[in-house]
Amino acid sequence: MSGNGKKVTDLAVKAGKAIDWDGMAKMLVSEEARKEFATLRRTFEDVNHQLQTKFSQEPQPIDWEYYRKGIGSKVVDMYKEAYESIEIPKYVDTVTPEYKPKFDALVVELKEAEQASLKESERIEKEIAELKEMKKKISTMTADEYFEKHPEVKQKFDDEIRNDYWGY
Repeated sequence: MSGNGKKVTDLAVKAGKAIDWDGMAKMLVSEEARKEFATLRRTFEDVNHQLQTKFSQEPQPIDWEYYRKGIGSKVVDMYKEAYESIEIPKYVDTVTPEYKPKFDALVVELKEAEQASLKESERIEKEIAELKEMKKKISTMTADEYFEKHPEVKQKFDDEIRNDYWGY
């Protein structure tokens, strides 16, 4: 196996194991997002499988003697010489160094956005819980009980009364 093929295969296997597909799937809220995520996962697994199968195998060596018997030595020797003269250049990765810092910065930004999103979700869940509690008590709640939970509303009303503003 060639060194680069082995490296690509190993990276593909590691990447596949490192992804928490189930954990990410739990974060999705819409049906459309779930469908897109399932498509992404299938595509990733297909590409990963292709990388593992294509790059993990050495090509079969050419049986030049077999072709000499059927075609003749001159033609086969000409093809063999041409085949052996082909030099496949080694791939030099110039793209990764260029984009790695940008990608790393995006990962940091993504993690910050994730944390902000989790905090916002937590805040919204608390607000929903408060609204559900208020909904249960609204029919029996007094203005004083409401103002106790929402002093900013009481302050607004007091300011309007104090400034002789009656809403018209």
